[in-house]
Amino acid sequence: MNKLKTLNALMGLCVGDALGVPVEFIPRNRLQQNPVTDMMAYGTHNQPAGTWSDDSSLAFCLAESLCKEYDLQDIAKKFVSWYKDALWTPHGRVFDIGIATSKALHKLNQGVSPLLSGGRVESDNGNGSLMRILPLIFYIKDMPIIERFKMVNEVSGITHAHIRSVLACFIYCEYALLLLAGKEKTEAYTQMQQTVNQFMQNSPVATIQEQTLFDRILQENIKHCTIDNIYSSGYVVSTLEASFWCFLNTENYTDAVLKAVNLGEDTDTTGCVTGGLAGLYYGLEAIPIDWRNAIVKKEAIEKLADTLANYQISV
Repeated sequence: MNKLKTLNALMGLCVGDALGVPVEFIPRNRLQQNPVTDMMAYGTHNQPAGTWSDDSSLAFCLAESLCKEYDLQDIAKKFVSWYKDALWTPHGRVFDIGIATSKALHKLNQGVSPLLSGGRVESDNGNGSLMRILPLIFYIKDMPIIERFKMVNEVSGITHAHIRSVLACFIYCEYALLLLAGKEKTEAYTQMQQTVNQFMQNSPVATIQEQTLFDRILQENIKHCTIDNIYSSGYVVSTLEASFWCFLNTENYTDAVLKAVNLGEDTDTTGCVTGGLAGLYYGLEAIPIDWRNAIVKKEAIEKLADTLANYQISV
């Protein structure tokens, strides 16, 4: 594997995340009047410029674990270490965590298996597993689709085990895998639709009712939605739709992540999920150098990406 591809993904998601941190929870109408155009400091969480949130922290924990053999218990252990011991935090402390993730990590800390720790009821469908799932594509890229789904299911399920969250992660990963393989983004989108629809038709992993919640992505073309019908809350389906919409309606990394962040509300996660796709597709050099240089612990992230790439080459 081209070693840069892991860095494209990790830096892509991290920069998108960091752009959104200062304006998290700010409504869209306010950002329309005063949009984000550059990396900013302070704001919502009072953090220095280039600070990333739990989104990137947990993605980096996953990536670090995948630098060796796949071990769900080890992934979960690293997530708990982030929460308890500030592993992969930008400044040595956790300043943001979702409710479902917090509940799941508490269970894990009490000795619950990662196969049983994630929330399974409908109200547990925040975007907390979608925001961190991207590094998994480098491990599952050469596997049959049934194995890819199984691993996405397990890794999402550490914190978000409801099938809706799992499907969102699966759809995202399937699209990202096609971008990783070098497919043009519109062609990749169409191919992802065909692949996922066929898989769900052949493998009854979800009810028809659950599948229809993804119709705007899988049956229609999310690109053609108007902005008034794109939502940017912490709901997993909305985050998936918003990230695809931003990515498909722009032509470069900068425009994609700024479009995502300026949707408002859950700005760091929408920026992160969009930024992961855009980083993969446009590459590291498409990310403004000032933004990359502002990222806290940039060298550590670069080293992590290199270690992950080296492991994937060796297996």
